[in-house]
Amino acid sequence: PHASLECCVLDSSPKHGVLLPFREAESFKEQGNAYYAKKDYNEAYNYYTKAIDTCPNNASYYGNRAATLMMLGRFREALGDAQQSVRLDDSFVRGHLREGKCHLSLGNAMAASRCFQRVLELDHKNSQAQQELKNATTVLEYEKIAEVDFEKRDFRKVVFCMDRALEFAPACHRFKILKAECLALLGRYPEAQSVASDILRMDSTNADALYVRGLCLYYEDCIEKAVQFFVQALRMAPDHEKACIACRNAKALKAKKEDGNKAFKDGNYKLAYELYTEALGIDPNNIKTNAKLYCNRGTVNSKLRKLEEAIDDCTNAVKLDDTYIKAYLRRAQCYMDTEQYEDAVRDYEKVYQTEKTKEHKQLLKNAQVELKKSKRKDYYKILGVDKNASEDEIKKAYRKRALMHHPDRHSGASAEVQKEEEKKFKEVGEAFTILSDPKKKARYDSGQDLEEDGLNMGDFDANNIFKAFFGGPGGFSFEASGPGNFFFQFG
Repeated sequence: PHASLECCVLDSSPKHGVLLPFREAESFKEQGNAYYAKKDYNEAYNYYTKAIDTCPNNASYYGNRAATLMMLGRFREALGDAQQSVRLDDSFVRGHLREGKCHLSLGNAMAASRCFQRVLELDHKNSQAQQELKNATTVLEYEKIAEVDFEKRDFRKVVFCMDRALEFAPACHRFKILKAECLALLGRYPEAQSVASDILRMDSTNADALYVRGLCLYYEDCIEKAVQFFVQALRMAPDHEKACIACRNAKALKAKKEDGNKAFKDGNYKLAYELYTEALGIDPNNIKTNAKLYCNRGTVNSKLRKLEEAIDDCTNAVKLDDTYIKAYLRRAQCYMDTEQYEDAVRDYEKVYQTEKTKEHKQLLKNAQVELKKSKRKDYYKILGVDKNASEDEIKKAYRKRALMHHPDRHSGASAEVQKEEEKKFKEVGEAFTILSDPKKKARYDSGQDLEEDGLNMGDFDANNIFKAFFGGPGGFSFEASGPGNFFFQFG
């Protein structure tokens, strides 16, 4: 940051205070002016200091050293010199300008305004004072807007306001800290860390900057390190309210999460669920930790076989952190367990795109196979048997279903019912054809396309299967024993 040229024009006239060693002090000042002109501000500073040491009651020497310190970006020291210059000479226009500029650069727009108004009292046509007064008013407006927007939790707007204010107040730690805090709340941790670190390089005891550093670590789920920074901030400023609240939340969150993890490992899922739920209520702003807590609670719900609740928890986790692979994997498994295969495939695809491992590829392949299988006829369901049913169980199931849906049994029914029962009879025969043949069953179970294997289900005759099962032609017939009643006769 540079002080504007006009407010940094050096004073060369000897009118401000003449003492015995004035000639020597003037010589130092002239040498300072020469170095200043060459932009060697450190040497200029040294010579102005010698001039002040020689002749300490000269306003212009303090004014020139203030201008030099401003060019070096040392606004707080420059402010002290500018204030001393106007104490020595209240009519010193450039002194008031420099004081105002320092106040503004440090973010004290009210004090800056008073200085620029004093300049206009001394010189009502001073264009620089008029412009700087407008700048100070602009900074005050941005401060007010930012304060309201922070309460509304519109952190992006606060960052915008602080960026605009910092154009006029480049050395204001307060504005930088507010910006950094909002960047942290927006999840822009590297930017927030950078701003806080810049301040700590200049002032290692700045409690606000220590708080922001802790806040970034806290939101990145490095809770132990975060607590160290909060404690350090409170050591520097025991009444730092935000650091105190953040420290308390961090400790509570860490304790609840660890207790929940212990309960889970001990197999006490009900307690683990309660502890994770309590942890989620501690700080809604801690997105990364809360994402992990939702995923952990989702795992608990899956253990409790509350699969839809587990899916909801994992969904909340990925809403908070859309890069959270573990949550996608957990949700995908729950989708598999609830036979929501399209959703499972979508999650596994997301995982595999992010981390192309063999394991993730296999999980995706398995889900795709199950999805394909789910879109064809479920022969186990048609026969009403479990996927692990034995050969005898499959035969018994076929006998029962084939007799239930045989067209002869429904010859007296409406055409619509007859058509539906005939369809079911055919499906039962189809299911039995596949599941009673070990090779066909293995291909079916593995998700292979049976028609690709030469098994055209549209060509087979369900009656032939029925006759073969029940002992050939004439081996079985339906006979009516009254309206709607049948008995089975075996040959």
